[in-house]
Amino acid sequence: MMTSCGLLTAQNKPVPLKSIEVELEVRDHVATVVSILNYKNKEDKPLEAVFVFPLPGDAAVCHFSAKIGQTQIVAEVKEKQKAREEYDALSSGQQAFLLEESDQSPDIFSLSVGSLPPGESASIRLEYVTELAVQADDGLRFCLPAVLNPRYQPRGSFSLSLLPRNLLIGGLSSVGLVPYSLSFSARVSSPRPISKVESNCSLDPLQDLNTDQTQATVKLAAGHKFDRDVELLIYYKDAHQPTAVVEAGQASAEPGSLMGDPVVMVSLYPEFPQSAMSSCGEFVFLMDRSGSMSNTRIRSAKDTLLLLLKSLPKGCCFNIYSFGSRYEHIFPKSVEYSQQTMEEALNTVEQMEANLGETEILEPLKHIYNQPCIPNQPRQLFVFTDGEVRNTKEVIDLVKKNSDSHRCFSFGIGEGASSALINGMAKEGGGHAQFITGTDRMQPKVMQSLRFALQPTVVDISVTWDLPKEVSVTVLSPPITALFQGQRSLIYSQLSGQSSEAAEGCVTVKYSLAGHPSENQLHFSLRPAEDTGLTVHRLGARTLIRSLEMEEREHRGQQVGGVKEKVVHLSVQTGVSSSFTAFIAVNKDNSEVIQGPLVCRNVPTPSAHCYEPTKSHSKKGLFPHMKKKLPVFWNSHKMPAKHYAASHMFVYEAAVHEHLSRDPLLQLVSLQEASGCWLLDPALATALGKTSKEVKKSKPEKGSNEVWATVLALIWLHAFKMDAKDEWELLAMKAASWLRAQNAPCESECVDAGNILLGSSVKKEALGL
Repeated sequence: MMTSCGLLTAQNKPVPLKSIEVELEVRDHVATVVSILNYKNKEDKPLEAVFVFPLPGDAAVCHFSAKIGQTQIVAEVKEKQKAREEYDALSSGQQAFLLEESDQSPDIFSLSVGSLPPGESASIRLEYVTELAVQADDGLRFCLPAVLNPRYQPRGSFSLSLLPRNLLIGGLSSVGLVPYSLSFSARVSSPRPISKVESNCSLDPLQDLNTDQTQATVKLAAGHKFDRDVELLIYYKDAHQPTAVVEAGQASAEPGSLMGDPVVMVSLYPEFPQSAMSSCGEFVFLMDRSGSMSNTRIRSAKDTLLLLLKSLPKGCCFNIYSFGSRYEHIFPKSVEYSQQTMEEALNTVEQMEANLGETEILEPLKHIYNQPCIPNQPRQLFVFTDGEVRNTKEVIDLVKKNSDSHRCFSFGIGEGASSALINGMAKEGGGHAQFITGTDRMQPKVMQSLRFALQPTVVDISVTWDLPKEVSVTVLSPPITALFQGQRSLIYSQLSGQSSEAAEGCVTVKYSLAGHPSENQLHFSLRPAEDTGLTVHRLGARTLIRSLEMEEREHRGQQVGGVKEKVVHLSVQTGVSSSFTAFIAVNKDNSEVIQGPLVCRNVPTPSAHCYEPTKSHSKKGLFPHMKKKLPVFWNSHKMPAKHYAASHMFVYEAAVHEHLSRDPLLQLVSLQEASGCWLLDPALATALGKTSKEVKKSKPEKGSNEVWATVLALIWLHAFKMDAKDEWELLAMKAASWLRAQNAPCESECVDAGNILLGSSVKKEALGL
């Protein structure tokens, strides 16, 4: 008999998660998120529920409490093993809750709800703080994940993940509605006016709370089914102005401690003067070809590689790797960019499919880093993945270890991509992270990162503080190693000592760009801002905890002690989660012993795939102390869910693929030579929407075929594809540079004739000529 999907009772009825309420508080570019999970045990036996869910990879969990009936329980942070031992108290009938971070990835948490009596309700309150990532268009991005992709454990490890594939945290699966609801609201405040708030989901109108538009609220429109990630984009005016926020310490905390002293958060979002892009570099592209990258994802990735290869500058070197359970490369080592090597690479890319099995990114990274760097060709690594790995921390550590020799640009593809992996690789590799979800086109975001990679490297970065003599500063953030146009950096520092309310501080950032030294100063009041809570303190603590955790992993196995103890002490002191601690709540005041055998129900979420753990899965899973199996999920249409999901997506996938195969922009781009020019041939005429006869007949007598073809291509791009300029701007610059190098006397005639042929009015200057 087929069962429904979701959390199942012994009678195949969904329990116990009933609703999720999320409140988002955004202050400038950091956020506090409060989630309330409401459960009810409808069984006639006590219940243990295990709920696995994702958080942003750089989030800091700072509060966890539970309400059982009328009893309120507030959790404490304790060393992880001690917390697990206390949680085992549920076997004696006490109510217990355990919240802990995965040992492999900081963006996955497990909530164990133990010994929930029959008919009893429980409300779980979870609070975390996080930084909001800056997008290419200056928007701040908040994402509430609806999907937790599987975390694949590489071969040779002890076990595979316990998580089924494409685990929906809530909402609409390929089968139907899950039995719980989502409500979501956000309050935004900033020193700068709020320009707009956008979302991939329907929103109620933005409500301004004051006349200067610095405070506003917004809610999800009624009827949202949580069938996708909830993505919120927030835009401020004057986004590049540096800011500093001083937050008062906690009154009950000991002076001199991190929570007892004020903490300042400095935001740097510099605009650099326009400088020439680099014409050198070693560009290494690492493409995920695991099974989860099938259909539109691999097609979009191949189209993106086409744009990247056409946009590379002459004089650079490149190579393309792809990976799954094994990895492949097009060339044994990076080669010089030429027409021959570009064509060879494109021919191979076109044959790529998502057929390399599971996701093992560590081994190809090791191979790439073992390749000697090419003199005078700075290495730029581009990583494309849907982020389905379990050894996230090991991957990030490897990137950090090699950060002196390269910059890493990472791209998370699709809902459920691990923010810990994507953001962590970019942060430790001195690059930039991008996320491509929903209907986003991958190409403009990737080209934005290529522009960053072609910028001269900012070097000699230093940060100095000028404070009153009675005030000292302890920097909590690691040193800044990378600055890009359009990239923000946050610096957290603890301020110790007494100062007058009128006192001021100054922070100075110095750096050198393309041989030119620059300096930015920010003066700020040392008077703590009002009503800021402890968000800045907790984010500062999280930053320091993450640095210490990485230090501990780097020295693991060596005789270097004390780091873990520092992390545990800091985590307990600040109430911020870490990999060595957990939140534990046990209702020890309840003297009643709950009768009956305890029933375990795992993961209250539907899955789009069939899944049944093997014996090895049950030995040690994502959270080793859990040894229960997950149920097999089937749909109500009496076919395996994977087949149902495939048929459900077939028409959409086919339509998108057909559209991409006929995209005239990609057709035109595919015809460009590595030098930057186009050839005058029938394929070009077709891409321009003309016949070969029309194109040849309109050609000025003095112009060469290549000059005429290149001018036509540039006119067409500027006249008809300005909405996609981010995608073709770099290859157009290369084409214009090629034209200028020809010293063609007929450029103006070609532009005039091209405008007549294509029915446009593009000026010669607009083409960069």
